[in-house]
Amino acid sequence: MAKSDHYVYVVECSDGTYYTGYTTDVERRVAEHNDGTGARYTRGRQPVELVHVESFDTQSDAMQREYAIKQLRRPAKERLVQETDAP
Repeated sequence: MAKSDHYVYVVECSDGTYYTGYTTDVERRVAEHNDGTGARYTRGRQPVELVHVESFDTQSDAMQREYAIKQLRRPAKERLVQETDAP
């Protein structure tokens, strides 16, 4: 089976909000969020903590899932994060 190279992740910002994104390198992306070079939303909300990761075989599948997570309301995102064992 091919290695999964596409990830959807959720980080919790220092203000308690969640940010969902797509990447091919989760560790690098979280570091970018924490050093201020990540998404505009997370700037000023550091540090962020990785709370959920899902892997996909294709970029298309990952981006569809990213969109679906972004459409969830806060309680559903909280359930998603709670169901995650460890990122």
